[in-house]
Amino acid sequence: MTYTVRQEELAQLQPEWVQLLERQSEPVPFQHPTWQRVWLEEFQDGRDLLLLAVRDGEQLMGVAPLIKDGDTLTLVGHHSICDYMDFVVAAEQCREVFEAILTGLQDERWTQLDLRGIREGSTTLTELPQAAESRGMTVEREEEAVAPRVELPGDWEEYVSSLKKKHRHELRRKLRNLQGAGDLELHTYTSPKDVEMHLPVLLRFMVESREDKARFLSEQMGLFFHKATQALAEEELIRLYELELDGKPVASVLCFDQGGQLYMYNSGYDPDYASMSVGIASKALCLQQAIADGKHCLDLLRGDEEYKYRLGAQNQQIYKLSIRR
Repeated sequence: MTYTVRQEELAQLQPEWVQLLERQSEPVPFQHPTWQRVWLEEFQDGRDLLLLAVRDGEQLMGVAPLIKDGDTLTLVGHHSICDYMDFVVAAEQCREVFEAILTGLQDERWTQLDLRGIREGSTTLTELPQAAESRGMTVEREEEAVAPRVELPGDWEEYVSSLKKKHRHELRRKLRNLQGAGDLELHTYTSPKDVEMHLPVLLRFMVESREDKARFLSEQMGLFFHKATQALAEEELIRLYELELDGKPVASVLCFDQGGQLYMYNSGYDPDYASMSVGIASKALCLQQAIADGKHCLDLLRGDEEYKYRLGAQNQQIYKLSIRR
């Protein structure tokens, strides 16, 4: 089987790219061409985009979205913004596609392929190293971070019962106390108009609730949040949750919704209500809504914050792969 590999334009490739992504067992929003387009608009910084499409005849079998930075190739994105990064590859022909990608790169001038944000279970961790080593390249793999996730049952009470006793009692107590404090309501915003209207609440809460998020949320990052959420809302991939107490917003959670999973990307809360645990309560109520919506997993993404484990999450490993020639 002979595949063709050529550089293509993102806009023309997007419809087929989306279809290929949707065939993945766990499609990830950070690999969606819309997300990558917005990231490139804000952060490409003059570096060369090397967007390779692997085809079997006219059928798209793989996408390699790469940035060339000196003699190093990296995946489009950055680990501070994109929790997961990877190639998009047809699972049934992954080895052949990786072979084709390396063939397509052989005439490019590079010495290192630096791949970050690769999730455990990705064929990039198994098939690409074999393809590279067969060409005399050296491969190094190392653990980079963890991304805890919660496998969701079909029922809220079943989920609560699955928690450790201490965490179960703590969650029930916090939700009971918060519900007793007034009229509690969780709103879900999905349309581009609603997301744009309520995103400033999230950004304000991010700045006010944690110093590290205040440092992270620069003017450029704030602009990226606006552009990315608008673009993904157009693709029906955004879930912006806002928790209100007596009609006043007290917490906000931004999630991506793709492939039957909810990806909890960022959150914040009003520090005036910190004593009422509105931060973790808002996340638990999002989880409850995800169960009601039939989601099978809540991915809490990169980072080992303690609250994730109090919600019953189990670690998923993220790897870094370095290939040199």
